[in-house]
Amino acid sequence: MTELSTQPTVRRTTAQGAVSTVLAFDVVVTRVERISANFQRITFGGSCLSDFGVQGSTLDLRIKVMIPASHGNRADMASLMDSEGTGWYQRWLAMDADERGAMRTYTVRGARCGGEAPEVDVDFVMHFDAEGNGGPASQWAAAAAPGDRVWLIGPNVQAATCATAGSYGGIEWRPGMAQNVLLAGDETAVPAISAILESLPADIKGHALLEVPDAEDFQDIATGSGVEITWLARGVRPQGELLDAAVRQAVRLPGWVSLSSPFSVALGADSPAGLALAAAASARTAAGPEPEEIDVDKTILWETPQLLDQGAVGNSLNPDRPPGALPFYAWIAGEAAMVRGLRRYLVRDVGIDRKQVAFMGYWRQGRAETS
Repeated sequence: MTELSTQPTVRRTTAQGAVSTVLAFDVVVTRVERISANFQRITFGGSCLSDFGVQGSTLDLRIKVMIPASHGNRADMASLMDSEGTGWYQRWLAMDADERGAMRTYTVRGARCGGEAPEVDVDFVMHFDAEGNGGPASQWAAAAAPGDRVWLIGPNVQAATCATAGSYGGIEWRPGMAQNVLLAGDETAVPAISAILESLPADIKGHALLEVPDAEDFQDIATGSGVEITWLARGVRPQGELLDAAVRQAVRLPGWVSLSSPFSVALGADSPAGLALAAAASARTAAGPEPEEIDVDKTILWETPQLLDQGAVGNSLNPDRPPGALPFYAWIAGEAAMVRGLRRYLVRDVGIDRKQVAFMGYWRQGRAETS
């Protein structure tokens, strides 16, 4: 591979020495690979990426990909950022749409930023209709070639260990003490679930359920954990139908853990903790509270244990316990209406504590991501 250089992003600090958690990275496409029927992996490189990263694995790390305008114009994102890495979005949004291009949120599939040629991989789902029309990101990714330049907005690795830096909010995977996990998502969540699975230790068990458009989209995921990976090929079925059924099959009985639950194995169904939790679950006339109704056509469905702990959403069955204090954790992402249905099932019908589940509507069918 020919090394393609970029100008390094300037590390920014405030007058008080606080380190910005977010930087703009001026990167170049170094490789384009069609990894399955509907997934295209684009590798971005550049010396500036030596400043990119978080402490530990990237997990479900979200970044912004600034898609150039149709005629190739790119906003100068470095000049739009202030010293704290904030305010850039409002300044970018104020620009003419033909000049600024589009912004899309993606998960980092892989990052190798510690060497002489730092790189970041992003997997694009290629969404096109019967006439071959797609959104700005799909259109750009389909035509991308080595040498093309874009901006990425992502975490400053210097902030990961800096006492004066704030927290980068792009990672939601926080299972805490959980030894049993459920990961469920459609094709938009496949990169995040894949990266999470690759990071899990051997003592973690559970299920990973991934719905994709076609069997040709099944991918090999290496995990050292005991999580069972199930691929679901949607074909002509409605979006999310197979995934919804698979989650209900994996988590079948009221109570987030019970004697018959597939998630009671690691905890020990006959252990004092398992028996006590099963008894508490069976004693409830209703498994869990009815979650607040969310109109996914008007608002983003994004409910995580961290937000719940801050009092931003809902009620917990264990208000005095911090998020991640129980042995089960679920991470659900994908099309918002599908996620909303699973939210209702897991919280109300199964009775999973809301501090143990992350529900994230990555997209809404029939509606394009704004900007």
